[in-house]
Amino acid sequence: MRAQLVADFERFARALPRTWPDHVREAYAIDLRTQYLGQPVPHPIGKASGQLSLKAEQLEADAEAGLAFVVLKTVIGEDATGSRTMGAWAIHETKMKVELRSFGGRAGWTVTWKGRGWDGTLEEYLALVRFGRDLTAAGGPLAVPSVKLHLPRLGEEFVRAEYAHTISALARAWGREPLLVEKDFSPTLAGAALGDEQRRILRWIDGVPEHIRDAAPGETRVALKLMNARFDDAFQVEMLRRASRSSDAVTAFNRLWDPALGVAYGGWELSDRNLRVLREARVRGQLSGTGNVCSGRLVADYARTGCGSVQLHTMFQLPLSAYPASAGSRTARTLHKLVFDPQDGLIVAMLDAEGRGELERTAGELRFVDFGGHAP
Repeated sequence: MRAQLVADFERFARALPRTWPDHVREAYAIDLRTQYLGQPVPHPIGKASGQLSLKAEQLEADAEAGLAFVVLKTVIGEDATGSRTMGAWAIHETKMKVELRSFGGRAGWTVTWKGRGWDGTLEEYLALVRFGRDLTAAGGPLAVPSVKLHLPRLGEEFVRAEYAHTISALARAWGREPLLVEKDFSPTLAGAALGDEQRRILRWIDGVPEHIRDAAPGETRVALKLMNARFDDAFQVEMLRRASRSSDAVTAFNRLWDPALGVAYGGWELSDRNLRVLREARVRGQLSGTGNVCSGRLVADYARTGCGSVQLHTMFQLPLSAYPASAGSRTARTLHKLVFDPQDGLIVAMLDAEGRGELERTAGELRFVDFGGHAP
């Protein structure tokens, strides 16, 4: 199998087939199928919400590469009059800067930019949701909308009109049940005064999923993408445990906040903290890991904490020289590296886990969902 892996790594560097998950199952007897927000996906690797999921052509490239799912750029909620309580987050994106950031003697890639959420109209966003819906129906990646809605201060009520108008519009564009939606607690929220009180944050985590479900005309599944708050690990654990009770899924966790530079960042410091908190929390249920997912072994590390999937953003933006593949989109080059790398890819990570007795075959196959004992 390892000789086969070296050959596939070299062959797929020139062109990654769209059906590569089927090849992995046939050639290695490894079943990568899993779930995101309760929906079946062919493998655990998806794209996090951001600048790389706001155009139809980006989604088409993801489909061609065989990506499992895409979380669309985060739209800023509004009421029927167009008023937006979180309008400060509808900022046009500046140019993204991709660079290396060192932590603990390790250099990891990070990307920074000054923008926040979708800066177009709600109608334009709904058109993107419909395009993603149709692409999913045609066999492309599961395309899930992301939203930022009113977050009250203590003593304030939730602005229900904003939830009602935005969520009902998303439900109509989605066109089927259940509506899948991610609520984004962005890293910039950690840097804002709004996110400087623990009781306020916990109230959001407890209340937001309920208000989204109340606003939807039918069944809705809510994922909370949690920020890395400016508090210690114990509070991060509490956030995760509360979110696992209030929502249908949790994405853990958004990037770290650098108060001196006024930007969010990633790299090894981010993945170290995220994995540390996930291990301590020991939460069961629908988890999606994110943060410095730069190798298949990191995918396996997140899976060991109970994450049934992972979401990437930075890895899709590296200089072409950073990918071992010589052709294809950045999505295809990323998947090639994460899955087929003979040293650090997901296939070899699973084979090594089998050799240690960590994974056992079921009906002759290794199953990704058996990592961390989180098989449904």
